[in-house]
Amino acid sequence: MKPLFSLVLLLGGLGLFAQTSPPLSKEKAQTLKRLDELSGNYTQVAMKIWNWAELGYQETKSSQLLQDELRAAGFKVEAGVADMPTAFVASFGSGKPVIGILGEFDALPGVSQAAVPTRQERPEVKSGHACGHHLFGSGSAAAVVAVKEWLQKSGKSGTIRFYGTPAEEGGGGKVYMVRAGLFDDADVVIHWHPASENSARASSSLANISAKFRFYGQASHAAMAPDRGRSALDGVEAMNYMVNMMREHIPEDTRVHYVITRGGDAPNVVPAFAEVYYYARHPDAKTSQDIFDRIVKAGEGAALGTGTRMEYELINGVYNLMPNETLARIMHSNLSAVGGVAYTAEERQFAEQIVKTLNLDNVNIESANVVQPFEQKEERNSGSTDVGDISWVVPTVGLGTATWVPGTSAHSWQAVAAGGTGIGAKGMMVAAKTMALTAIDLFNAPETCIKAKAELKERTGKDFKYQCLIGTRKPPLDYRK
Repeated sequence: MKPLFSLVLLLGGLGLFAQTSPPLSKEKAQTLKRLDELSGNYTQVAMKIWNWAELGYQETKSSQLLQDELRAAGFKVEAGVADMPTAFVASFGSGKPVIGILGEFDALPGVSQAAVPTRQERPEVKSGHACGHHLFGSGSAAAVVAVKEWLQKSGKSGTIRFYGTPAEEGGGGKVYMVRAGLFDDADVVIHWHPASENSARASSSLANISAKFRFYGQASHAAMAPDRGRSALDGVEAMNYMVNMMREHIPEDTRVHYVITRGGDAPNVVPAFAEVYYYARHPDAKTSQDIFDRIVKAGEGAALGTGTRMEYELINGVYNLMPNETLARIMHSNLSAVGGVAYTAEERQFAEQIVKTLNLDNVNIESANVVQPFEQKEERNSGSTDVGDISWVVPTVGLGTATWVPGTSAHSWQAVAAGGTGIGAKGMMVAAKTMALTAIDLFNAPETCIKAKAELKERTGKDFKYQCLIGTRKPPLDYRK
């Protein structure tokens, strides 16, 4: 399959979505038509960001491109917000309700991949959009532009706002935006995420706290004078061993992962410095904090036992997503009206080749064109996102769309590959359309925002007061360097 750079003119293909709901109102139908017209431009935007694959807090070109698009569409843009050079807020309109739509644009390290169905790295870049954030930001931008034009035509009062949020992948950009008060006047926040299926549910996620643990020892010749050395790597390995033993004694729905980011430079030199990067996840933010505190104790014990010194830097801390059924049902209804992703013959061939690499049985490619039912029982995603912090202070709703071949995992080369093709673009426009229709519903019935706020208050408890998990630290602008 050709990369999408050569496919952006196939707008008819981008509009092939299954229709499963009753006919839409005239204003909604016109909005969907307008988004079909915008799809070529925002597909090009997405593919530029896919090609750049900029890491968290380094998304200079990606952020600027989205800002330029929104300025050209008539939005007022405030750049560099919350002490983050690539964060921005773009607004149109005035008064209430204030409806925000989130946009992300950071890539992941180590997943360079061409837009082909076999493993093939791109030599010019070592990162890749394995979580589809190139589509996330671009699709959200298309949605707010369509809603802005609808506001102008309808004469409705209210404000549509795009939040350009950097470094979702471990950098926690949204947390700093919440802390800075940028969501204080928002009535509802809407978001989406690339996925392997189409769904809009009242679901949650895992809270997550991450840190880099740095050990300092004493360098020496590893063969001639090992007794004079104190290995920082020994400190890291001792810490990891203790944390791995701890896994037996923590709640079973906990997730703890680490990667050794520095382990020394040569085997014959006792490492004077070593670093390990930890994540601690749990469905409850307080429990995640408790587990993290135990990880810190393991690091302190490792330093004591190896004669090294340990210090750690808190990198990120995010809440679990707070579901909002009031909003989720509205979004599900709109997603059902928009429908799923219909493949062309070429896309089907691409998908079939991808499926062969997944090592899964019974993958149904046709499910990309299906909207999953609304689950009565609330679900929990085992991932984490800084959208969680927003959802505890503003009623928040999200959806996922089939930008990847069914069965594909996030953070994989298969996700990067599909995200660089027409499959990704079609899923992006499903999301853009669903978000736009949901925003229109909220502008037309602002009392729904009040109901959603009441639900949020009931879920958090009347005495809840948001406190971010990262304290007063500044954004870790260099965490990917």
